[in-house]
Amino acid sequence: MNILAIYGSLSSTSINKALAKTAQANAPEGMDIELIGVGGLPLFNQDDETDNYPTAAAEAKAKIASADGVLIVTPEYNRAPPGSLKNFLDWTSRPSGQHPWDGKPVGVLGASDGMRGASFAQYDIRRIVAYFNARVMGQPEYYLAQGDTKIENGVVTDEKSIEVLKRFLAAFKTHVENGR
Repeated sequence: MNILAIYGSLSSTSINKALAKTAQANAPEGMDIELIGVGGLPLFNQDDETDNYPTAAAEAKAKIASADGVLIVTPEYNRAPPGSLKNFLDWTSRPSGQHPWDGKPVGVLGASDGMRGASFAQYDIRRIVAYFNARVMGQPEYYLAQGDTKIENGVVTDEKSIEVLKRFLAAFKTHVENGR
């Protein structure tokens, strides 16, 4: 099973990239996770969605299309997902009706340095990709609160957080398998 994990931060020290890397390292047997960032795209402009469609957006759409499922790992800034992630979702969902999200199994998780673990941003991302007609996993949810205290050398090191992540990934594997 091939899973694409999209991490929504541009930061070189992103706790969400660390969470995505930890998911990759702790994937259940039979699940391979490829990581992709959201950088390198111009701001979405509907004028460019036909003649000037960015190569990076086309490549991202192809990766989403070829994946069996997609994990979206979102940061939270000011109780919302970052603009870079929303921009990525805008580009990969356009032109309307010509996107790879329709029916795609999606799991949403996230980390923040606060107590809510990106819960508001996760809610927004679930709502957005549900509009694309993606098959969003509702339960379980995964929130890495105070993520900045649980990461060393670019990966999550807190054992309890890793165990909960493993259960989340096992549930996501079942979610993907049930949609085949």
